[in-house]
Amino acid sequence: MTASAQIAIYPLRQDRLTPAVNAVQAALAASGLRTEPGPMSTMVLGDGDAIFAALARAFAEASALGHVVMTITVSNACPVPD
Repeated sequence: MTASAQIAIYPLRQDRLTPAVNAVQAALAASGLRTEPGPMSTMVLGDGDAIFAALARAFAEASALGHVVMTITVSNACPVPD
């Protein structure tokens, strides 16, 4: 199943926001899925199972740096851009 997901990470009680954001970006990039970083969230496109596996890794990587909130919207109905 092809799917898309919009992900945002919110580091809590951390002096710097960038390390957690970078950890999520790196985990998603390492998955081999298509990613489209934006100013406030990242879109990821590809196989649904691969997306969920990448999200689990991304959350684990960000969580290792401190408390975080991750919001995720997943769809199998949104158009996937070329």
